[in-house]
Amino acid sequence: MSSTRLLIDHRAPAASLRHPEKANRPDNPIQRKPDWIRVRAPNHPVYHETRALMREHKLVTVCEEAACPNIGECWSQRHATMMIMGEICTRACAFCNVRTGQPEALDAGEPGRVAEAVAKLGLRHVVITSVDRDDLRDGGAAHFAAVIGAIRTAAPGTTIEILTPDFLRKPGALEVVVAARPDVFNHNLETVPRLYPTIRPGARYFQSLRLLDDVKQLDPTIFTKSGLMVGLGEQRLEILQVMDDLRVADVDFLTLGQYLQPSVKHAAVDRFVTPDEFADYAGMARAKGFLQVSATPLTRSSYHADEDFVALRTERARRLALHA
Repeated sequence: MSSTRLLIDHRAPAASLRHPEKANRPDNPIQRKPDWIRVRAPNHPVYHETRALMREHKLVTVCEEAACPNIGECWSQRHATMMIMGEICTRACAFCNVRTGQPEALDAGEPGRVAEAVAKLGLRHVVITSVDRDDLRDGGAAHFAAVIGAIRTAAPGTTIEILTPDFLRKPGALEVVVAARPDVFNHNLETVPRLYPTIRPGARYFQSLRLLDDVKQLDPTIFTKSGLMVGLGEQRLEILQVMDDLRVADVDFLTLGQYLQPSVKHAAVDRFVTPDEFADYAGMARAKGFLQVSATPLTRSSYHADEDFVALRTERARRLALHA
C-alpha cells in the first residue's frame, strides 16, 4: 500500500489530505518489513460479507481507519472493531493513521446501528473504540454509554469491550462510561513517558494511567486493559517500568505489538522487535501479575479479543478460587 494512499482520505475528494497537520513534515522513509510481520491480502468471502455489513449500516471501523494489518484475518471471522463518533479525530498523534481535523456532530442513530450490526454478526464479544472528541463537553462519554446500552438490548449475550480516549479535562466523563458497565475498559498508554511529547503530544501519560486506576476505584469488577507499541525508540527498562505502573493501577490485561509506520509523514520505525523479544516481554509481564498478556509483533488492542476475554475471565476465577 503506497504512502500516498494513506495520506489521502479514501472517502474524500483526491485533493483532501487525510493528515493536513502532517503534510509539511519531512519524509521518514518506510523500512522493509521483516518476514515475521507480513500478512496476506484479504480475500475470504466472509471478509467481503463483513465489509458489506459495515457499509450497509454506515459504520466506521478502526480496522480500516488505522490500516490494521490483521483486518483480513479478523473480518474473515466476522470480528470487527467499531469506531464511533465519526472518522475525524481532534488529536494528531504521530503514529496514528486515523484522519484528523474538525469532526462533525454526533449521530444520534449510531448506537442503534452499531447494536444492529453486532446482533447480525452474532458476536460473542465486541470491541467499541472511538476517535478523540476534545470538542465535546464530555469527550463523548454519554455516546459511549448509549452504544453500550443499545448493544445490551439488541444482543444481550454479547460481552462488551470499550477502547476509550483519555477524557482529558472532561470532569465526570469517566463516571458516565463506567456506570454503563462495559465488561472490559481499555485505554492504551501507547508508549513510554519519555516519547509522549513527540509520539502522543496531545495526551498526558499520568492522566492515562490515572484513568485506568480510577476505573478500578469506581467498579473493581470491570476488567481493565492497556496496550503499548514497541519499535518507536523506547528502551527495555522503560517498557518494564510502564508494566510496573500499570500493575500499581491494577490493570488486568496488557497488549504489546510492533509499531508499523502508516506513511512517510508518520513517526519512523526505530527498529523491528523480534519475536524472541516479544516472548521475553510476555514472560516479564506475566511475572508481574497481569491476568492476561498478548505480546507478538502483530498484536493489536482488539486482536483475538473474544478469545482473550474468555481467558481473562477464566484466570480471574482461578485466582479468586485460590484465595477463597
